[in-house]
Amino acid sequence: MNKIILILLSVTPLWLVSCSSNDQKATTKLEVRLTDSPGDYQEVNIDIQDVQVNPETSESGWQSLNIKKGIYNLLSLTNGLDTLLGTALLPVGHLSQIRLVLGTHNSLKMNDQIIALTTPSAQQSGLKLLVNAELKAGITYILLLDFDAAKSIVSTGNNTFKLKPVIRAIPQAITGAIKGLIIPALSTPAVYAIMGTDTLATTYADSVSGKFLLQGLNPGAYSIAFAPKTGYLSLTKDNVSVTIGVVTDLATVEILQ
Repeated sequence: MNKIILILLSVTPLWLVSCSSNDQKATTKLEVRLTDSPGDYQEVNIDIQDVQVNPETSESGWQSLNIKKGIYNLLSLTNGLDTLLGTALLPVGHLSQIRLVLGTHNSLKMNDQIIALTTPSAQQSGLKLLVNAELKAGITYILLLDFDAAKSIVSTGNNTFKLKPVIRAIPQAITGAIKGLIIPALSTPAVYAIMGTDTLATTYADSVSGKFLLQGLNPGAYSIAFAPKTGYLSLTKDNVSVTIGVVTDLATVEILQ
Protein backbone atom coordinates (compact mmCIF):
# COMPACT_ATOMS: atom_id res chain seq x y z
CA MET A 1 0.00 0.00 0.00
CA ASN A 2 1.38 3.36 -0.99
CA LYS A 3 0.90 6.39 1.20
CA ILE A 4 0.54 10.10 0.63
CA ILE A 5 1.15 12.03 3.83
CA LEU A 6 -0.27 15.52 4.18
CA ILE A 7 1.43 16.99 7.20
CA LEU A 8 -0.54 19.72 8.90
CA LEU A 9 2.46 21.19 10.58
CA SER A 10 3.03 24.34 12.58
CA VAL A 11 6.77 24.34 13.17
CA THR A 12 7.85 27.90 13.89
CA PRO A 13 10.77 27.61 16.38
CA LEU A 14 9.62 30.65 18.32
CA TRP A 15 5.91 31.46 18.50
CA LEU A 16 5.16 35.13 19.15
CA VAL A 17 1.43 35.65 18.88
CA SER A 18 -1.38 37.32 20.78
CA CYS A 19 -4.15 34.98 21.83
CA SER A 20 -7.76 35.73 21.10
CA SER A 21 -10.17 35.63 24.00
CA ASN A 22 -12.24 33.27 21.87
CA ASP A 23 -10.46 30.09 20.73
CA GLN A 24 -12.83 29.77 17.77
CA LYS A 25 -11.19 32.85 16.23
CA ALA A 26 -7.73 31.30 16.42
CA THR A 27 -6.05 29.86 13.35
CA THR A 28 -3.86 26.85 12.74
CA LYS A 29 -1.01 26.88 10.24
CA LEU A 30 -1.11 23.94 7.84
CA GLU A 31 2.04 22.82 6.08
CA VAL A 32 1.24 20.17 3.49
CA ARG A 33 3.93 17.64 2.60
CA LEU A 34 3.83 14.70 0.23
CA THR A 35 5.56 11.35 0.69
CA ASP A 36 5.08 7.76 -0.40
CA SER A 37 6.08 4.13 0.11
CA PRO A 38 7.73 1.79 -2.44
CA GLY A 39 5.34 0.24 -4.96
CA ASP A 40 5.26 -2.29 -7.79
CA TYR A 41 5.88 0.31 -10.51
CA GLN A 42 9.02 2.17 -11.53
CA GLU A 43 7.17 5.51 -11.32
CA VAL A 44 3.73 6.75 -10.40
CA ASN A 45 3.38 10.35 -11.61
CA ILE A 46 0.46 12.39 -10.27
CA ASP A 47 -0.45 15.80 -11.71
CA ILE A 48 -1.51 17.91 -8.71
CA GLN A 49 -3.09 21.24 -9.65
CA ASP A 50 -4.78 22.23 -6.40
CA VAL A 51 -5.28 21.10 -2.81
CA GLN A 52 -8.31 22.50 -1.00
CA VAL A 53 -9.60 22.17 2.54
CA ASN A 54 -13.06 22.81 3.91
CA PRO A 55 -13.66 23.59 7.60
CA GLU A 56 -17.41 23.67 6.94
CA THR A 57 -20.07 21.18 5.86
CA SER A 58 -21.35 23.40 3.03
CA GLU A 59 -19.81 23.82 -0.42
CA SER A 60 -19.05 27.49 0.29
CA GLY A 61 -16.18 26.80 2.68
CA TRP A 62 -13.50 25.52 0.28
CA GLN A 63 -10.09 27.18 0.64
CA SER A 64 -7.18 26.53 -1.73
CA LEU A 65 -3.72 26.02 -0.32
CA ASN A 66 -0.83 27.95 -1.79
CA ILE A 67 0.72 24.93 -3.48
CA LYS A 68 3.48 24.25 -5.95
CA LYS A 69 1.53 22.86 -8.90
CA GLY A 70 3.13 20.11 -10.95
CA ILE A 71 3.79 16.44 -11.50
CA TYR A 72 5.00 14.44 -8.52
CA ASN A 73 6.56 11.00 -8.82
CA LEU A 74 5.29 9.36 -5.66
CA LEU A 75 7.92 6.63 -5.83
CA SER A 76 10.75 9.17 -5.59
CA LEU A 77 9.40 10.22 -2.19
CA THR A 78 10.19 7.09 -0.20
CA ASN A 79 12.31 6.05 2.79
CA GLY A 80 11.55 9.17 4.80
CA LEU A 81 11.80 11.69 1.94
CA ASP A 82 9.02 14.20 1.40
CA THR A 83 8.27 17.40 -0.50
CA LEU A 84 6.34 20.51 0.47
CA LEU A 85 3.10 21.02 -1.44
CA GLY A 86 1.78 24.15 0.25
CA THR A 87 0.52 25.91 3.35
CA ALA A 88 -2.65 27.56 4.66
CA LEU A 89 -4.25 28.94 7.80
CA LEU A 90 -7.48 27.33 9.03
CA PRO A 91 -9.81 28.42 11.80
CA VAL A 92 -9.83 26.31 14.92
CA GLY A 93 -12.80 23.97 14.99
CA HIS A 94 -14.16 21.38 12.60
CA LEU A 95 -12.21 20.29 9.52
CA SER A 96 -14.76 18.64 7.28
CA GLN A 97 -13.17 17.72 3.95
CA ILE A 98 -10.10 17.90 1.75
CA ARG A 99 -10.16 17.95 -2.04
CA LEU A 100 -7.40 17.08 -4.51
CA VAL A 101 -7.70 18.65 -7.96
CA LEU A 102 -5.79 16.61 -10.55
CA GLY A 103 -4.57 17.58 -13.99
CA THR A 104 -4.46 15.36 -17.06
CA HIS A 105 -0.73 14.57 -17.08
CA ASN A 106 -0.81 11.47 -14.89
CA SER A 107 1.28 8.45 -15.84
CA LEU A 108 3.06 5.36 -14.64
CA LYS A 109 6.31 3.74 -15.69
CA MET A 110 6.62 -0.02 -15.92
CA ASN A 111 9.02 -2.20 -17.88
CA ASP A 112 10.87 1.04 -18.79
CA GLN A 113 7.76 2.32 -20.61
CA ILE A 114 5.81 5.50 -19.73
CA ILE A 115 2.07 4.82 -19.88
CA ALA A 116 -0.53 7.57 -19.62
CA LEU A 117 -3.15 7.21 -16.91
CA THR A 118 -6.63 8.18 -18.05
CA THR A 119 -8.15 10.54 -15.48
CA PRO A 120 -11.96 10.84 -15.22
CA SER A 121 -13.10 14.46 -15.62
CA ALA A 122 -14.79 14.37 -12.22
CA GLN A 123 -11.40 13.96 -10.56
CA GLN A 124 -10.10 17.03 -12.38
CA SER A 125 -12.84 19.05 -10.70
CA GLY A 126 -11.81 17.65 -7.34
CA LEU A 127 -11.52 14.34 -5.50
CA LYS A 128 -13.22 14.84 -2.14
CA LEU A 129 -12.10 13.06 1.02
CA LEU A 130 -13.97 13.21 4.31
CA VAL A 131 -11.84 14.19 7.30
CA ASN A 132 -14.26 15.12 10.12
CA ALA A 133 -11.56 16.18 12.59
CA GLU A 134 -11.80 18.64 15.46
CA LEU A 135 -8.84 21.03 15.48
CA LYS A 136 -8.00 22.42 18.92
CA ALA A 137 -6.31 25.76 19.38
CA GLY A 138 -2.55 25.40 19.67
CA ILE A 139 -2.39 21.75 18.58
CA THR A 140 -0.45 20.81 15.45
CA TYR A 141 -1.91 18.05 13.27
CA ILE A 142 -0.90 15.56 10.60
CA LEU A 143 -3.50 14.51 8.06
CA LEU A 144 -2.35 11.14 6.77
CA LEU A 145 -3.77 10.24 3.36
CA ASP A 146 -3.30 6.53 2.76
CA PHE A 147 -2.99 6.12 -1.05
CA ASP A 148 -3.68 2.54 -2.16
CA ALA A 149 -1.89 2.26 -5.53
CA ALA A 150 -2.98 -1.33 -6.07
CA LYS A 151 -6.64 -0.24 -6.10
CA SER A 152 -6.06 3.22 -7.60
CA ILE A 153 -4.44 2.14 -10.89
CA VAL A 154 -6.88 0.03 -12.87
CA SER A 155 -5.93 -1.89 -16.00
CA THR A 156 -8.46 -1.43 -18.82
CA GLY A 157 -6.74 -3.86 -21.23
CA ASN A 158 -4.37 -3.43 -24.18
CA ASN A 159 -1.71 -1.92 -21.92
CA THR A 160 -3.96 0.99 -20.91
CA PHE A 161 -4.67 2.10 -17.36
CA LYS A 162 -7.08 4.40 -15.53
CA LEU A 163 -6.36 6.43 -12.41
CA LYS A 164 -9.13 6.01 -9.83
CA PRO A 165 -7.54 7.16 -6.54
CA VAL A 166 -8.48 5.23 -3.42
CA ILE A 167 -7.33 7.29 -0.45
CA ARG A 168 -8.11 7.04 3.26
CA ALA A 169 -7.76 10.23 5.36
CA ILE A 170 -6.41 9.78 8.92
CA PRO A 171 -5.97 12.93 11.06
CA GLN A 172 -3.39 12.79 13.87
CA ALA A 173 -2.24 15.31 16.47
CA ILE A 174 1.53 15.65 16.73
CA THR A 175 2.01 18.38 19.37
CA GLY A 176 0.42 19.73 22.51
CA ALA A 177 -0.22 23.17 23.98
CA ILE A 178 -0.46 25.07 27.25
CA LYS A 179 -3.17 27.56 28.19
CA GLY A 180 -4.14 29.55 31.25
CA LEU A 181 -5.73 32.70 32.67
CA ILE A 182 -3.71 35.58 34.09
CA ILE A 183 -5.01 37.77 36.92
CA PRO A 184 -4.89 40.69 36.86
CA ALA A 185 -5.16 40.83 33.07
CA LEU A 186 -3.65 44.33 33.07
CA SER A 187 -0.27 42.84 34.08
CA THR A 188 -0.08 41.57 30.45
CA PRO A 189 2.93 39.28 30.93
CA ALA A 190 5.01 37.77 28.18
CA VAL A 191 4.75 34.00 28.62
CA TYR A 192 7.66 31.70 27.73
CA ALA A 193 7.83 27.90 27.37
CA ILE A 194 11.39 26.87 28.28
CA MET A 195 13.01 23.45 28.04
CA GLY A 196 16.53 23.35 29.44
CA THR A 197 18.17 26.56 28.24
CA ASP A 198 16.00 26.91 25.11
CA THR A 199 12.92 29.12 24.82
CA LEU A 200 10.68 27.15 22.47
CA ALA A 201 7.50 29.24 22.46
CA THR A 202 6.44 32.75 23.41
CA THR A 203 3.14 34.59 23.60
CA TYR A 204 1.44 37.42 25.51
CA ALA A 205 -1.59 37.20 27.76
CA ASP A 206 -4.63 39.04 26.43
CA SER A 207 -4.87 42.45 28.11
CA VAL A 208 -8.66 42.16 28.51
CA SER A 209 -9.44 38.50 29.19
CA GLY A 210 -6.06 37.48 30.63
CA LYS A 211 -6.04 34.31 28.53
CA PHE A 212 -2.86 32.93 26.97
CA LEU A 213 -2.03 29.99 24.73
CA LEU A 214 1.41 28.51 24.00
CA GLN A 215 1.11 26.59 20.74
CA GLY A 216 2.81 23.76 18.83
CA LEU A 217 4.80 22.30 21.74
CA ASN A 218 6.54 18.94 21.51
CA PRO A 219 5.80 16.54 24.40
CA GLY A 220 7.93 16.91 27.51
CA ALA A 221 8.37 18.93 30.71
CA TYR A 222 8.62 22.73 30.48
CA SER A 223 9.27 25.68 32.73
CA ILE A 224 6.66 28.39 32.05
CA ALA A 225 8.02 31.85 32.79
CA PHE A 226 5.83 34.95 33.16
CA ALA A 227 7.42 38.38 32.61
CA PRO A 228 4.77 41.05 33.41
CA LYS A 229 4.98 44.77 32.82
CA THR A 230 6.68 47.09 35.29
CA GLY A 231 5.11 47.07 38.74
CA TYR A 232 4.42 43.32 38.83
CA LEU A 233 6.63 40.40 39.91
CA SER A 234 7.97 37.75 37.55
CA LEU A 235 6.89 34.14 38.09
CA THR A 236 8.00 30.70 36.90
CA LYS A 237 6.10 27.40 37.06
CA ASP A 238 8.35 24.35 36.68
CA ASN A 239 7.68 20.79 35.46
CA VAL A 240 4.63 21.62 33.37
CA SER A 241 3.89 18.52 31.31
CA VAL A 242 2.88 18.63 27.63
CA THR A 243 1.23 15.63 25.96
CA ILE A 244 0.47 15.12 22.27
CA GLY A 245 -3.08 16.15 21.42
CA VAL A 246 -3.74 17.71 24.84
CA VAL A 247 -4.06 21.38 25.83
CA THR A 248 -2.58 21.49 29.34
CA ASP A 249 -4.57 23.96 31.44
CA LEU A 250 -2.67 25.96 34.08
CA ALA A 251 -6.00 27.43 35.16
CA THR A 252 -5.61 30.77 36.99
CA VAL A 253 -2.13 32.24 37.36
CA GLU A 254 -1.92 35.20 39.76
CA ILE A 255 0.72 37.84 39.09
CA LEU A 256 1.63 39.74 42.26
CA GLN A 257 2.68 43.34 42.61
